[in-house]
Amino acid sequence: MPAPDDRTSSAATSSRTRPPRWWRLLGRDRGAAAAAVILALVFLVALFGRLFLGDRAVRQDLRASLRPPSLDHGFYGLLGTDVLGRSVLARLVDAAATTLSIAVPAVLCSLLIGSALGLWAGYHGGVRENVAMRVADVILSFPSLLIAVVVLYVFAPSATNIVLILAVARIPVYLRTARAEAAELRSRLFVDAARTFGTPGPAIIRRHLLPIALPTLLTVATLDFCFVMLTESSLSFLGIGIQPPEVSWGLMVAQGRQYLRTAWWIAVLPGLAIMLTTVSATVLAAWVRLATDPGQRWRLTLPRKRRGERAAVPPEMIA
Repeated sequence: MPAPDDRTSSAATSSRTRPPRWWRLLGRDRGAAAAAVILALVFLVALFGRLFLGDRAVRQDLRASLRPPSLDHGFYGLLGTDVLGRSVLARLVDAAATTLSIAVPAVLCSLLIGSALGLWAGYHGGVRENVAMRVADVILSFPSLLIAVVVLYVFAPSATNIVLILAVARIPVYLRTARAEAAELRSRLFVDAARTFGTPGPAIIRRHLLPIALPTLLTVATLDFCFVMLTESSLSFLGIGIQPPEVSWGLMVAQGRQYLRTAWWIAVLPGLAIMLTTVSATVLAAWVRLATDPGQRWRLTLPRKRRGERAAVPPEMIA
């Protein structure tokens, strides 16, 4: 029976070797924590904001036209009104739901399809890999914004069409990333061992390749979310994206650009919402990449002042 001191030392050793919880790591990085809070607020507002708005986002009051941000006109007048007297705050909340209802499905569709095709092509190699990569090259040879502009000019601009166009245009990003991960992993010993024991290819991809490639794919998806949201805002700004009476952040910027000198809040506030969301997603993506990489996670456990010191060597390897 081990002595109490041995049990204490073994418990201390296990507590030192056990990786810290993700929320503890997040709490140590103020920038990533602030980004996570901002994104959580944006998603909560987008999910539940419309339940409390009623018709505030479309209710017109010409007597309240172009009121500046103030507390004198109630809660919904906090961020001012537009030229038709509609509450800018209510429209920001409504636009958040519209913008995210396009960006999130587009990213999820391209992530699922592109990752599945990339892992399949990278694992099998040969003709299947070459065909998949050539298809990806063809799609990438056309700028995604240009494809969206052309297709939306031909077909009616709608949220469904925007989601489909952006999803197809972004599939090659995940296909190439997943293919590179699978091509590097298919020669590993654990994959050879799985083949030796007769494990079918789909099971190897699902059980062995996907868990290793998933952190990288999720990081790419977080960054791609910013690109998709900016693309949707650009299309709405150009007038071929979301159409009135629906509203998105990009459409709000377009509608308020002619009032920049007299009513700056109509265009500036939705622009700030776009900027805060994209910057927060970028910061959080960088943190997620470190937190999901066992070889780099130790960087997040260091005090903020020491993160730049001896950055290439983990603490346990420093004498």
